[in-house]
Amino acid sequence: MSYVGKQVNATETNFLASSKFVSFQQLVDNTNAAVVTDELGHKVIPAGTILPANDATAKGVTTDEVDVTDGAALVGLIVDGWLYAKRLPVAPSADAIKVMTAIHFKDANAASATTSTPASTATAPTSGAANTGAGSTSGSGSASASGSSK
Repeated sequence: MSYVGKQVNATETNFLASSKFVSFQQLVDNTNAAVVTDELGHKVIPAGTILPANDATAKGVTTDEVDVTDGAALVGLIVDGWLYAKRLPVAPSADAIKVMTAIHFKDANAASATTSTPASTATAPTSGAANTGAGSTSGSGSASASGSSK
């Protein structure tokens, strides 16, 4: 007997920035807000999902996609390691990043730098002038300090 069904192509994105991470088993079910329905009608939680929610209650990031169509299932939950935030299905919120202290996002600085570029460009001349003034002041302070030492 042969089985004929719809051909499905799976794509996986590697969101791990390092091969070293710590994960623990987490039981998840189809009541989670992160559940999506795939093209075959299965209810799944995608790999890289922040659980239990992408907010201040976050505990970790799923290692694999898990099918919860027929009820609860176990999934690995990364609680410590280096990840790429831009490769996750949904970008981590500021609250989630704050509470997941053992998870580090390698590209988090690039994302914040891109967001704050216009503001830093506007303040660069001001801070540059302040740095120059502060440098000359500290230079004078150094000279007088070394002069008073003699």
